[in-house]
Amino acid sequence: MRKGILSIAAASAALSLGLTACGGESGDTTTTAQAGDTPSAAAAPSGKIGVILPDSKSSARWETADRKYLEEAFKAAGVAYDIQNAQGDKNSFQTIAEQMITGGVTVLAIVNLDSGTGKAVLDKAKSQGVATIDYDRLTLGGNADYYVSFDNTAVGKLQGEGLAKCLTDKKADKPIVAELNGSPTDNNATLFKEGYDGVLKPKYDAGEYVKGPDQSVPDWDNTQAGTIFEQMLTSTPKIAGVLAANDGLGNAAISVLKKNKLNGKVPVTGQDATVQGLQNILAGDQCMTVYKAVKQEADATAGLAIALAQGQKPAANGSVKDTETGKDVAAVLLAPKAIYVDSVKDVVADGYVSKDELCTGDFADKCAEAGIS
Repeated sequence: MRKGILSIAAASAALSLGLTACGGESGDTTTTAQAGDTPSAAAAPSGKIGVILPDSKSSARWETADRKYLEEAFKAAGVAYDIQNAQGDKNSFQTIAEQMITGGVTVLAIVNLDSGTGKAVLDKAKSQGVATIDYDRLTLGGNADYYVSFDNTAVGKLQGEGLAKCLTDKKADKPIVAELNGSPTDNNATLFKEGYDGVLKPKYDAGEYVKGPDQSVPDWDNTQAGTIFEQMLTSTPKIAGVLAANDGLGNAAISVLKKNKLNGKVPVTGQDATVQGLQNILAGDQCMTVYKAVKQEADATAGLAIALAQGQKPAANGSVKDTETGKDVAAVLLAPKAIYVDSVKDVVADGYVSKDELCTGDFADKCAEAGIS
């Protein structure tokens, strides 16, 4: 699946653009800027960059992190840009893309809602001579010029290893494990599952674990996840571990476990290192999450986009296989990190979340216990 996976340092070196983006507010659903907005406008690229984010429901990261980091990188470079959020609406996604292309973007980066919609947008962009980047999610059959993401199979592997560690810590004997997977239309969810099933299946086969309910959650919808997990727990009351594909799904499962007084007793995984997920870890209700340094992902994407806007053809030094077309897509893949209660402080130290937003109310003492200063 992967060739030449880059470390964060190697990705930065390959792009040779050294952009930074720290702090700032997430902004509104639509953000536009012109090159003249920054002091460096005189040296600004001549092109315009469009970015379409997927929603603000499946994960808080898209508005609180990705938008912020992309926006600041583009501002620092003095490039004209337009960042919009489709809010989970496929028609809106396509309309935004058409407006951006008509509005003169020369580079388009998208986080697809599904590969079908994403492919239609990428095909339209390429027919108009617009350079394309798949951001975070690979569009199968889309033939984007570049793909920037994390090693998503490695993300899933960390989740599987994390659940195994937490079950071992609880001295679980032949635990029944439920799998609450991401959206079936998201290729990333497929890769996450490939990663964690690579850890869990040998344990199922050996009789060390018992495979329980295994179901995908349409559109990563947290409300549906709660309903699905409640049905799982009703049909299989002795679930002893939950492989939840992200923090939102994990929190949905935790809410059901709380109603049944099982929170903290049944380990639950996550992903994205959201404030909610980290607070659940501090409370002992979630055993781990996977931290993806979104700033690095956004900076790598911004670096590629700015170079393309300048008429360059930057090298990515890596590739992934599009399983639909069989073609290799030039890629920058970054390394994820497992986060447990003793390493929540690392996410704060990295600036991804602040102590003020994490350590509110009852969490102040838990933050102190976890060494967050």
